[in-house]
Amino acid sequence: MSDVSGTVWIITGGPGAGKSSVSRALLQRFEFGLHLAIDDLNDLVVSGRAYPSLEHPPEAARQFALAHTAAAHHARLYTEAGFEVAIDDVLWPTSIHALLADLKGSTVRVVLLAPGLETALARNAARTNKTYDTATLVPLMEAIHPSIRPEEYRAHGWTVLDTSGLTLEETVDALLAEQKPKQS
Repeated sequence: MSDVSGTVWIITGGPGAGKSSVSRALLQRFEFGLHLAIDDLNDLVVSGRAYPSLEHPPEAARQFALAHTAAAHHARLYTEAGFEVAIDDVLWPTSIHALLADLKGSTVRVVLLAPGLETALARNAARTNKTYDTATLVPLMEAIHPSIRPEEYRAHGWTVLDTSGLTLEETVDALLAEQKPKQS
């Protein structure tokens, strides 16, 4: 193992907020970077996959918890080897305690990408990085957007960026310029 440790960036926002794009662009700014998208980990489930829905069935919650634990373990392994790691998923500041516990001892930066709903819907309609028809996310996006309240995230120490008017590069620049204390 290296003496160098990287940071775990937890990037959240609603569907279409740009979590994967921002994670990848951010990590390209470092010598070593690993992107752990919870959607990608869940895509590895070959049979019995439970998809997120407005009802949050217990099996979907269990599978997301497993993916969070797996991501945390991978993140610790890679950060100890000097990688910067980005974990992206739709998360609430009060629901990441288990993920943060699994990352105990790591340097963690928590970020909410908070574009307006219209921006997120437009981004969702244009993206091609998903294995399913992203139009199916529209009702979910419309339903959860009001519950992603930037002030709540700020109150829990998260960096919050309204990326509606920012390019991908401007968003990454803003994240790297942010000097908030890091959680560990």
